[in-house]
Amino acid sequence: MIENKDNFINKLKSFKDIVYVHPLVEHSWGQKVVRFYDLDKHIIEVGENIVMVIKRFLNSGLSIEETAVQMDVPVDYIKSSLK
Repeated sequence: MIENKDNFINKLKSFKDIVYVHPLVEHSWGQKVVRFYDLDKHIIEVGENIVMVIKRFLNSGLSIEETAVQMDVPVDYIKSSLK
Protein backbone atom coordinates (compact mmCIF):
# COMPACT_ATOMS: atom_id res chain seq x y z
CA MET A 1 0.00 0.00 0.00
CA ILE A 2 1.14 3.51 -0.75
CA GLU A 3 1.24 5.90 2.22
CA ASN A 4 2.67 8.77 0.16
CA LYS A 5 1.75 8.04 -3.43
CA ASP A 6 3.41 11.15 -4.89
CA ASN A 7 6.82 10.28 -3.44
CA PHE A 8 6.47 6.68 -4.58
CA ILE A 9 5.42 7.59 -8.13
CA ASN A 10 8.25 10.11 -8.45
CA LYS A 11 10.76 7.52 -7.23
CA LEU A 12 9.33 4.91 -9.62
CA LYS A 13 9.64 7.34 -12.55
CA SER A 14 13.35 7.72 -11.80
CA PHE A 15 13.90 4.10 -12.89
CA LYS A 16 13.92 4.29 -16.69
CA ASP A 17 13.78 0.50 -17.20
CA ILE A 18 10.36 0.07 -15.55
CA VAL A 19 7.76 -1.42 -17.90
CA TYR A 20 4.27 -0.35 -16.85
CA VAL A 21 1.07 -2.33 -17.19
CA HIS A 22 -0.53 1.10 -16.77
CA PRO A 23 0.40 4.41 -15.14
CA LEU A 24 -1.26 5.68 -11.97
CA VAL A 25 -5.04 5.28 -12.30
CA GLU A 26 -7.92 5.94 -9.95
CA HIS A 27 -10.49 3.18 -9.51
CA SER A 28 -14.20 3.98 -9.23
CA TRP A 29 -13.98 3.58 -5.42
CA GLY A 30 -11.24 6.23 -5.30
CA GLN A 31 -8.12 4.13 -4.72
CA LYS A 32 -5.14 5.12 -6.85
CA VAL A 33 -2.93 2.27 -8.10
CA VAL A 34 -0.06 1.68 -10.47
CA ARG A 35 0.90 -1.67 -12.00
CA PHE A 36 4.24 -2.60 -13.51
CA TYR A 37 6.30 -5.68 -14.30
CA ASP A 38 9.14 -7.02 -12.18
CA LEU A 39 12.27 -8.45 -13.81
CA ASP A 40 10.59 -11.86 -14.21
CA LYS A 41 7.56 -10.24 -15.91
CA HIS A 42 5.27 -10.72 -12.89
CA ILE A 43 2.78 -7.91 -12.39
CA ILE A 44 3.35 -5.77 -9.31
CA GLU A 45 0.43 -3.67 -8.07
CA VAL A 46 0.99 -0.85 -5.62
CA GLY A 47 -2.13 0.84 -4.32
CA GLU A 48 -2.97 3.73 -2.09
CA ASN A 49 -3.82 2.68 1.47
CA ILE A 50 -7.63 2.50 1.67
CA VAL A 51 -7.66 4.50 4.91
CA MET A 52 -5.85 7.27 3.03
CA VAL A 53 -8.57 7.14 0.35
CA ILE A 54 -11.24 7.52 3.03
CA LYS A 55 -9.38 10.42 4.65
CA ARG A 56 -8.92 12.09 1.25
CA PHE A 57 -12.67 11.97 0.64
CA LEU A 58 -13.48 13.22 4.14
CA ASN A 59 -10.89 16.02 3.87
CA SER A 60 -12.45 17.07 0.57
CA GLY A 61 -15.70 17.75 2.42
CA LEU A 62 -17.62 14.52 1.93
CA SER A 63 -19.49 13.15 4.93
CA ILE A 64 -18.99 9.59 6.15
CA GLU A 65 -22.24 8.64 4.43
CA GLU A 66 -21.23 10.32 1.15
CA THR A 67 -17.83 8.64 1.32
CA ALA A 68 -19.51 5.26 1.76
CA VAL A 69 -21.66 5.91 -1.32
CA GLN A 70 -18.64 7.11 -3.33
CA MET A 71 -16.68 3.99 -2.39
CA ASP A 72 -19.68 1.62 -2.64
CA VAL A 73 -19.11 0.26 0.88
CA PRO A 74 -21.23 0.23 4.06
CA VAL A 75 -21.05 3.21 6.42
CA ASP A 76 -19.83 0.83 9.14
CA TYR A 77 -16.80 -0.03 6.99
CA ILE A 78 -15.85 3.64 6.78
CA LYS A 79 -16.31 4.11 10.53
CA SER A 80 -14.33 0.99 11.44
CA SER A 81 -11.50 1.96 9.08
CA LEU A 82 -11.06 5.24 10.92
CA LYS A 83 -10.52 3.63 14.35
